Amino acid sequence: MDPKTELLRVLQVSRGGLLDKLDGLSEYDVRRPLAPTGTNLLGLVKHLAGLEYGYLGEAFGRPPEEQPSWFRDDPFTEIDMWATPDESREYVVDVYRKACAHADTTVASLELNSPGYVAHWADGHRDTTLGVLLIRMVAETSQHAGHADILREQLDGRLGDGTTVAADAAFWDERRAQVQAAADSFRP
Repeated sequence: MDPKTELLRVLQVSRGGLLDKLDGLSEYDVRRPLAPTGTNLLGLVKHLAGLEYGYLGEAFGRPPEEQPSWFRDDPFTEIDMWATPDESREYVVDVYRKACAHADTTVASLELNSPGYVAHWADGHRDTTLGVLLIRMVAETSQHAGHADILREQLDGRLGDGTTVAADAAFWDERRAQVQAAADSFRP
């Protein structure tokens, strides 16, 4: 398998895993902050939609046909890690799916060494390639999908593979006790 095909496959798997974390949750649960920074599931999806459009679209002269509601002229002023009350889950997920399809078209039409340009990167570092940006998107998406795994586990015990802690509570209780005992051995 060639590197571009494999990178795109891994990216697509991570995208699907991220969206799976929203399944079966209320509008409140996908929006509520679950970390001190305010990190929440819908915000992760929204953030990645912007990155897909930016790194695998705009960097190659392919802006989105319709700007998402949170896009600004300065990407550092975008509200992209949480959804405002007027941005429904359906809207954010639809934007993400469109961004992913847009990105996939970019990837399909270019070679890994095709030149790209990221306007908001520091002077002297804005020129890049599809290969670099594809690797960056795989890393970003995988990282945030991992965050989503942990957030979902906090909400209802659902694990990354779709099972729940409750499905084998005794196993997980024992595992947690082992982990706690190992940590306790280092208590001052």
